[in-house]
Amino acid sequence: MPAPNLPPAPAIAGAEPLHSGKVRDLYRLADGHLLMVASDRISAFDFVLETPIPDKGRVLTQLSLWWFERLTEIVPHHVVSTDVPAEVAGRALVCEALEMYPVECVARGYLTGSGLIDYRETGEVCGVPLPPGLEDGSRLEQPVFTPATKAALGDHDENVSYDVVAGQIGADRAAELRDLTLRVYATAEGVARERGIILADTKLEFGARPDGTTVLGDEVLTPDSSRFWPADQWQPGRAQPSYDKQYVRDWLLSEASGWDRHGGEAPPPLPDDVVERTRSKYVEAYERLTGRRFD
Repeated sequence: MPAPNLPPAPAIAGAEPLHSGKVRDLYRLADGHLLMVASDRISAFDFVLETPIPDKGRVLTQLSLWWFERLTEIVPHHVVSTDVPAEVAGRALVCEALEMYPVECVARGYLTGSGLIDYRETGEVCGVPLPPGLEDGSRLEQPVFTPATKAALGDHDENVSYDVVAGQIGADRAAELRDLTLRVYATAEGVARERGIILADTKLEFGARPDGTTVLGDEVLTPDSSRFWPADQWQPGRAQPSYDKQYVRDWLLSEASGWDRHGGEAPPPLPDDVVERTRSKYVEAYERLTGRRFD
């Protein structure tokens, strides 16, 4: 699997670079807190693309903050402050340093993506049996917890069963993460539906404080970590229009890009119209969900 060739995290005074991911750069501050910076990078098919999407990092950060505020009755979050260095203002957060659990906590209310692939092969998703006859985009009778292992940079996350998670972190902690994930999803799904958006699925990450308290970390309920669909265009049996980077994926797979997904070469630069259309999707998701104008 090709590993993205990422540059080192940009230098920030008073912050020690720790890690550069597909989208975020992570730093340690002198007081022990972490500085999490969302870049404008975008990834597709395990490559970080050469072309950034303007304002993407700001959208992800501001939308995460909006959701964190609305989820505090369910689970505490890792955000300490938005008082960050000027060069990353609006797209960075000061966060607690947590011991992160080695699992991607995924809730699915609709069948699509890797869950659909698993279902077509086995009739199950992550060991959870589903009724026959479901299609791409079908709504599930009840949302399901479908965890995945955290992959190394450039690799796919791998869907696993609940029992695998329990074996990794213990039965009590696994049950807690499953419960929290489904509660967050249920709350967010209701909020999104009121705004004319379907939350098809979402990926959450949790960590532990030194006292063992479980905390919601990373980003939350953004177009990078969730599938948001226009409710008035939902039609099972086909791929759904979405508020995320699907427009980028579709262009890369089209003849217009000239790119062979299986050829091993990095994708080409994105044309201006694809960049602008993708940016507009992220901004529209933010504005529809929050009711705020993105400035």
